Amino acid sequence: MITNTLSVSRADFERRTGWQLKPEDACKGAVCVPLDPAPVGDVVNLEQLAEQMHLPLVHEPQHGVWAVGPESIGARALASAQAANLMLPDINGDTFELDSLRGTKVLLVAWSPY
Repeated sequence: MITNTLSVSRADFERRTGWQLKPEDACKGAVCVPLDPAPVGDVVNLEQLAEQMHLPLVHEPQHGVWAVGPESIGARALASAQAANLMLPDINGDTFELDSLRGTKVLLVAWSPY
């Protein structure tokens, strides 16, 4: 999940990450993580939630964005090998969606000069 603020709506967090925030824990499918204290209200603090759920949280100050997730199991392995749908311009300026390759094996290579 990429955002420009650490305070996001509960509904947005749930929709964009797949986690359901319940009174005592956060669940995604059969996996539940206890939350203490549990988030209260319609807005959640990503910094606090990421720490409780052991989600990576990265800040990119030059562009003013935060990225949280993906979750890991025991901080050693990704919960799935399914990539999020990336939409990027191709060399012709047309939008390419990673989902268009769903069902095929894909090697995704990323590079950054930073």
